[in-house]
This record gives sequence, structure tokens and C-alpha cells, in this order.
Amino acid sequence: MLSDLDLHLLHEGTHARLFDILGAHPHDGPEGGTRFAVWAPNAERVSVMGDWNDWDPHAHPLSPCPLNSGVWSGAIPQAQRGHIYKYHLCSRHEHQQLIKADPVAFYAEAPPATGSRIWHPQHIWGDQDWMARRAERNRLSAPMSVYEVHVGSWRRPDGRPMGWRALALELAAYVKDLGFTHVELMPVTEHPFYGSWGYQTTGYFAPTARYGTPDDFMAFVDHLHQQGIGVILDWVPSHFPTDAHGLHFFDGTHLYEHADPRQGFHPEWHSSIFNYGRGEVSSFLISSALFWLERYHIDGLRVDAVASMLYLDYARQHGQWVPNIHGGKENLEAITFLRRLNEAVYRAHPDAFTVAEESTAWPQVSRPTSMGGLGFGMKWNMGWMHDTLAFMKEDPLYRRHHLGRLTFSLVYAFHENFVLPLSHDEVVYGKGSLIGKMPGDAWQRMANLRLLLSMMWTHPGKKLLFMGGEFAQEREWNHESELQWHLLAHPEHQGVTRLVRQLNQLLQSEPALHEIDFGPEGFEWVESTDAVNTVLAFLRKPCRGAPLLVVCNLTPVPRQGHVLGVPAPGHWQEIFNSDATDYGGSGWGNLGGVHAQPQPSHGRPWSVTLTLPPLSTIILKGEAHAAQGHH
Repeated sequence: MLSDLDLHLLHEGTHARLFDILGAHPHDGPEGGTRFAVWAPNAERVSVMGDWNDWDPHAHPLSPCPLNSGVWSGAIPQAQRGHIYKYHLCSRHEHQQLIKADPVAFYAEAPPATGSRIWHPQHIWGDQDWMARRAERNRLSAPMSVYEVHVGSWRRPDGRPMGWRALALELAAYVKDLGFTHVELMPVTEHPFYGSWGYQTTGYFAPTARYGTPDDFMAFVDHLHQQGIGVILDWVPSHFPTDAHGLHFFDGTHLYEHADPRQGFHPEWHSSIFNYGRGEVSSFLISSALFWLERYHIDGLRVDAVASMLYLDYARQHGQWVPNIHGGKENLEAITFLRRLNEAVYRAHPDAFTVAEESTAWPQVSRPTSMGGLGFGMKWNMGWMHDTLAFMKEDPLYRRHHLGRLTFSLVYAFHENFVLPLSHDEVVYGKGSLIGKMPGDAWQRMANLRLLLSMMWTHPGKKLLFMGGEFAQEREWNHESELQWHLLAHPEHQGVTRLVRQLNQLLQSEPALHEIDFGPEGFEWVESTDAVNTVLAFLRKPCRGAPLLVVCNLTPVPRQGHVLGVPAPGHWQEIFNSDATDYGGSGWGNLGGVHAQPQPSHGRPWSVTLTLPPLSTIILKGEAHAAQGHH
């Protein structure tokens, strides 16, 4: 039942477990029945209608909880697990009659139906080993490469999306073989419109029924964990759709959203914007976040569209927004909410993490709230993505004029804990596929894609790649059809997959590529201004042990006798070459490695003379005994 403390925390905005007290909770005992509770402060009457009472709005009224809390509750003996229900609300506001799905429903009807379903998931977890060791997998110094997936269009063996249990087996085997550490699911919270890809959420506590039951989704997460793969959910607290059965105008008033359309209506997405300054809304969203981490063992939340939350003038013209109390454009309530959210997540689940999709230069997004930051664990590096893709689209003939686009990301690379995203956003809405952005003939396009992926995997920051990029999907992503798996019959597409597998293996086996992703001591330019040859070279350094020399030839011209300075003598072993014939390359290279000579170059006492393959990245590893320790 709801205690006075529950109601106090609900209104204060700090209740992190509303899923324990609101929603439909079936009794396990022999008497059965279900207890319902819903927040609707501006309702005159609230009742539950469903399968068991022929959807009669008068049969089962709820009672208002004391203390003017705005919560209505009651137990209904006839309501059982599996029954479908909605709330019937008679509003004080013009006595409107409203029929609403449960905001805290744990399961919904499969769309296009919109009812809530009484459910208590029953799954016996087997991921104890993963959960016990999760902190080391998710820490900032651990290797992390994320495979982003849209569940409904990854594979469709019989023309239809796969269910959770079948998907678990296939996806885990595939991702494990390729060496990704985590899977990120585009939103699987219940959503009425499939074409929104889940970003227009109505069910903040319900995995979409399109792919099975909540129990099935638990089995999915469990299986991935048992295969050593983390699961990140895309989570959307920035806005919600205006569908009649949803949160919008819930009790005949603007309960979850701002009443003023300059604050409460999203011009870009035609959706409602949460009123973060309202304590109950803050409690609702924080509880949703913790619900997925606790009940579904989710490892991380990627928080969508943070920029749209932070700025009152986001996507608005002059006069279309309301300044804050200081006259500025910062959304002070949203800032408070985000800090509260991150504090709640890390307090309850210090071994999980949050990632902000935030596209502006807002300071300290991924810094602790105690330092004045927003408290996220990591942030998507949209600047790196835009600059790198813009560079790669250039004809190699003109790339010498654009080297700054590749080097600029290192100016700010350590201001935040960055994830490098090549996400679904880059392969939709006419942008074409990754391979489709690459210039040149068929061979050069593939070489350019291998070059792009290799640069990403060697650049400081964690990695995220959208499904299909790992085998050079040719057409733009379409949520209504599966990926072009038939392309894997072709050697050049297989080559890209082998390259990604090798990059993931190196990411995990070479501390230099993951230990110091978020600090300048792990990176050092060797050559960043060689426009004539259009070559970049840098060192990645581990806490202790051998450094790696990464060299990128950004043109299709092989370069022989190319001299670069190195910090240590001895043998530099070529441990990776994106031009290897195994990946579909032309096979230029350095026959396994080179010896450093005592000839100073690039401000370093030794140098190596290299053959640089066309449109390639090569990685050479120095000798550990000669390396300097870095902390």
C-alpha cells in the first residue's frame, strides 16, 4: 500500500520506485485479484474497466488516497493476471470522460490495440556471473564496442520480426562472434506507431508486446548476459506522443506535460514535452529508468535527445519559447531533473551507466553532479561523427585541404567521456548507407569504409556501430525490412565483417586502445599536419606496456619509404593492416613489422620507415620493455 512517505516522495520528485506502488499488482495468493493505483489529481471519479467487467466504467470505482495526494487505488478480486484493462476518468475539468491506458503498466496489448495488461513477470535469472562482474565490464577503462540494433528489422527469417527468445539466440551468437561487448537496442518501451522506431513512447514500464511478453524480454537479456554481452536501452524522457490513450491530457488537464505550448509542445516531433519541474513527473521518469535497471538487469541507458531538454529554445523561433527565471534559454527544471536522474541511477546501480545523446557544447555533461556536471557516465560525440563523415565523403584528391576535420576532434576529445557513434541516424532520411557515403570506384569505396572503421576503433573513446555497417550494407536502413544479409555471399562484404571482428579483438587485447580513452595521457600526435601526403599518425598509450603507432593513409596512393618518429627503439610489429587481402584489400604492407633506427624524426629519437597501403590504417606495436609507463 501507499505510505505517507511514498506520497511525500512522489510529490517531492524523488520517488525512484513508483513501480512498487502504482500500476496493477496481481496478488499471488489463492484469493487472487489485483490492486490498482493511479495518479490523477484532477479527476472527480476513477474506475477500472476491463475484460472481467465487460468494460463497464461504473463496475469497479477506485478510492482517492488520503492527504489530497491525487492517487486513486483499490483492489479488484475479479481482475487476474493476463486481463486487459484501462482507467475511466471523469475529470473535474468540464466533466470530460477519458479512457486511458495505465502509465505504469508492465505490459500492453500488441499494437494497434492500446489496452494495458495485468502482468507479473516470472523469470528465473541465470546471469549471476555477469551481474557479479558487471562493474569491471562497464567501467570507463574497459574496452567497449556497442552494436546498435533495431529489433524489428535486424533479421526477418519468415518476413516477420523475430520474437525475443529466438532473437536472443541468433543475436548473441552473432555479436559474440564479432567481438562486440554490448548491444544497444533502439527503444523497446511500448509505442503505438512502429514507424517512430520507439522514440514516441507511451509505455514507460512496458517492453513492447510486438516481440513477446515481459518474461520473454527478461529471457533475452538473461541469455545475452550469459554469453558475456551487455545490454543498453535507448530511453526517451524528452517527449511523448499525444495519442488519446497515453499520458497526454491524462486527467483532463496537462498533468505530465507543460500547459503552455511554448513549453509543452515539441514543434519538431509534434509531441508533448514533460513538465520536469513537477515533482510527480520527475518521480515517474526516474522510476522508469530504475525499473529497467532493476527488473530487467539492463546495463546502461542511452538517454535520447538531451539537447532538446536542456534548451528552452530548441527547434523554436524567436517568440515561440518562454525564458527561465533569469531570462535565459537554459531549462533549469530539466537540468535539475537530469542531475537527479543520474544520481538516482548511480546510487542504486553503481555498476550500470548512463549515456547522453547531446549534440551541443553544453559543458560537463559526463562529469559528476558534485563537480557541477549533469552526472552522465558518457556522452555521444556528435562533432566527431559529423566531421569524420564529412571528411570521408571528400574525393581523396581534395582531402589534403580538409585534414583539420579529422584532427579537430582531438582538440576537445577529453572534455567529456565520449562514445563515437556511427548510429542509425546516419543511415536514414536520404543520408544513404555508410558505404554509400564513400567516394571512388567499387574497390575504393570498400577501402574507404575499412579506413573509416579503423580510424574510429583507434580514436580515443568508446565505439558504437549501427547494424549493417559491419558488412557494408548497401541501401539505406528501412525499419520495414531486414538487413541485406545476402551481401555476405560476396568476398568484399565478408572482408568488412572480418575487419570489424579483428578491430574488436584488438580493442579488447590491446590496453593502449581502451584503458585511457578519456584522458590526454593515452594519446599523442606524431603527424597531424602532413597535407602533402594526406597522412595522419598518432600513438595510443596504455597505463603500462607497449605503445601503438597508428598510421592512416587517406589517399588511394601507396606511399613507400614514409618516415615517422617513434618514442622507442627495437622492433615495431605490424599487428593490423586494413589493406590486408583478408579484408578485401590490395595487400600492401610491411611484411610483419619494421625496426626502429636511431634517426631522430618528428621530435623523437628514433624513426621507422614504412610502406603505407592505399586508403588504409596500419597499427604497429612497440616493444614493451622499451615503453615508458603512463599513469
